[in-house]
Amino acid sequence: MKSRPAVIVLAAGTGSRFGASGHKLTQRLGASSVLGSTLRHAIASHLPVIVVTTEALADAARHHVASRDVVVVPEVGTPGPHSLGMGYSIAAGVSARPQASGWLVLPGDMPMIQPATLLAVAAALEHHPVTYAQHRGRRGHPVGFAAELYSELVTLSGDEGAKRLVARYPAHGVDVDDAGVLLDVDTEADLEKLRLAHATQPPYAAPVAR
Repeated sequence: MKSRPAVIVLAAGTGSRFGASGHKLTQRLGASSVLGSTLRHAIASHLPVIVVTTEALADAARHHVASRDVVVVPEVGTPGPHSLGMGYSIAAGVSARPQASGWLVLPGDMPMIQPATLLAVAAALEHHPVTYAQHRGRRGHPVGFAAELYSELVTLSGDEGAKRLVARYPAHGVDVDDAGVLLDVDTEADLEKLRLAHATQPPYAAPVAR
C-alpha cells in the first residue's frame, strides 16, 4: 500500500497566554475538548495521526489515538541537550513516521479545521515541497512538507518551528472554504469566540476511507 502523508498534531506548548483556568487544550468545546475536537477532525481525514505532547497531556491524547501514536517530549524549560519548542516537536513527530510520504503540521489548538482541508493540503504535496491552507487569501494551517524534506525536518529545534524551511522552498497555498484554518486559541477570549463558531458550524461530511 502506498504511504500517505501523516498529520502531526502539536500539543506540547505551555499555553502560557491562556490564563489560570487550566491548559487551553483541555478546555471544553462542545461535547469534547479543544484537543479532542482537533484530533477528531484529524482522525476523520483517514490520514495517519501522530500527537506530540508532554506527559501532562499524554493521557488526554490517548483517549483519542493509540498509545503508539503519542510521542511524549519534555516540557519547555526542561534542562537537556536539546533546544525544546515547536521545532523540536515537529522533528519528534516526523521521526516517529519516517516512512510517510509527507507530513502535515497541525497545531492542537485549531479544532475547527475540517478533514477535507487536511486532505486537500496533503494532496498538494504530490506536486509541491511545501503546502499550506489559505482562506480568502489569508495564510493558515495546516502546513504540509513533502518526504524530500525529511532530513531537514528531523533536525529542527527551538521555537521558530519550520519558518526558515518554509521560507527556503517554494510554498503552495491551497485555497479552502474553511475559516477554521485561521482560528486558534491563545487566550480565554479566543476560546469564547471559538465556542460560538463551533456551536453554529454545520456537521462535516467525513471523507470516505481510501
